[in-house]
Amino acid sequence: MAPGQSAWGSWLATESGVVVVWTSCRDTKLLCVQRFVRLFAYGASFLILVHFLASLGFSDERIGLFMTLTLLGDTVISFVLTAITDRVGRRRVIAAGALLMVMSGVVFSVSSSYWLLALASIFGVISPSGNEIGPFRAIEESILAQLTDKKHRSDIFAWYTLFGTAGAALGTLASGWMVQALQNIPTWSKTGPYRVVFLAYAVLGGIKLLLVFALTPAVEVELPKRDYQAVGLGQENEALLSDSSDPEAQTGNSATPSKSTSKLSPGRLASLVPHISHQSRAILFKLLVLFCLDSFASGMASPSWLTYYFTTVHSLKPGSLGTLFLVTNLLATISNLAALPLARRLGPLKTMVFTHLPSAVFLAMVPFPSAGGAGTWLAMAFLALRACTQSMDQAPRQAFLAAAVLPSERTAVLGVVNTVKTLAQASGIGSAGYFAGKNLWIVVMTGAGAMKAAYDLLMLWMFLGLRDREEDGEAAEEAEASR
Repeated sequence: MAPGQSAWGSWLATESGVVVVWTSCRDTKLLCVQRFVRLFAYGASFLILVHFLASLGFSDERIGLFMTLTLLGDTVISFVLTAITDRVGRRRVIAAGALLMVMSGVVFSVSSSYWLLALASIFGVISPSGNEIGPFRAIEESILAQLTDKKHRSDIFAWYTLFGTAGAALGTLASGWMVQALQNIPTWSKTGPYRVVFLAYAVLGGIKLLLVFALTPAVEVELPKRDYQAVGLGQENEALLSDSSDPEAQTGNSATPSKSTSKLSPGRLASLVPHISHQSRAILFKLLVLFCLDSFASGMASPSWLTYYFTTVHSLKPGSLGTLFLVTNLLATISNLAALPLARRLGPLKTMVFTHLPSAVFLAMVPFPSAGGAGTWLAMAFLALRACTQSMDQAPRQAFLAAAVLPSERTAVLGVVNTVKTLAQASGIGSAGYFAGKNLWIVVMTGAGAMKAAYDLLMLWMFLGLRDREEDGEAAEEAEASR
């Protein structure tokens, strides 16, 4: 290879983040593979979820309620699991989520009962939007931030996002064409092809569970002693959490367990709740307000409702629909890498806003072209243009959140953020069901685009100039050590 070509290839590998990912630890690579498998399952299921429910005779309003209940159930489960993750164990919680995926897939593959399916969605893991659901993302992002040097986090988060969008893209393609092929077989029932997809969903959940077992103890968090003091509620918690001076307590070889550890007391339950500093709470409150706005809009323009829109208004077949979302997801995948050099030069916050704003504008334009012919192609073009910048804000946003709070707070803060976002998204999905039933697609998509644009501008206004909390924490520790 010529010297010029070698230098160019080295530059490209560095700018695209390939070098960082290639040299990352095994756990980082496993988390990226897990996200690919999970988003493949989500992409395959969301494409047919609304159509499956409609084939069972449920109205648009009941389908909207169904997806709202699904996200509300996910909110409760995610909040509880992420709140206790760092105390219970990250691998245990991720494994529990994988088991819930398996359970949900099995129920959907055999049941036709509205309320049984709803219960499987509420207490299991079914993504009504094709996006992240359950406790996985908050935990995995916290692990990645822990395992990755600060200057390389944007690269790792970009590739973590890329694996997800690539998985969702291939999942929608496989689901769309498989359903269309099975629907052309006369002996298959109307719901049969959809049930095959959900059975595959359960299998993918099992594969994810196997990948969890391959993670090393390095993914777990080692909580500092001052965190224990922050959440301690007296002597009972000290016996449970602090490093006791009793050798037997330290080694766990005490013949007789103490009263504080022999039963599940309120103090022990309280010790599972993470401490969030005052400054982080102030930042978190602002973030929650803005993320609620953005997530409500995301629910309004949920991929499930977009598929339903293109099926009912523009009469796209499942195979064509799968190809359309393959293209949009591939565009989103490629654009994630383009965000890396921007983040290095502009910083995470400006990259978030300047890349996400155009996608909001194109989303608002999707419902305006008329159905059929050139109008359908134009609507698809707007959706593809939206995808070009839709995901470019994800890696910078993850890096921004990781820097905005203290390392010991990341899992809890990210869990709260994802929980509130899911609640807002559930409201948006339910609202979209109401407007879809009245064929008011302009209200759904144009309104969502306007809200997303407002979110971008407010994000820039509120957080421009925010200092890196991790750097501040390191400086404070160094100053304390020098005294």
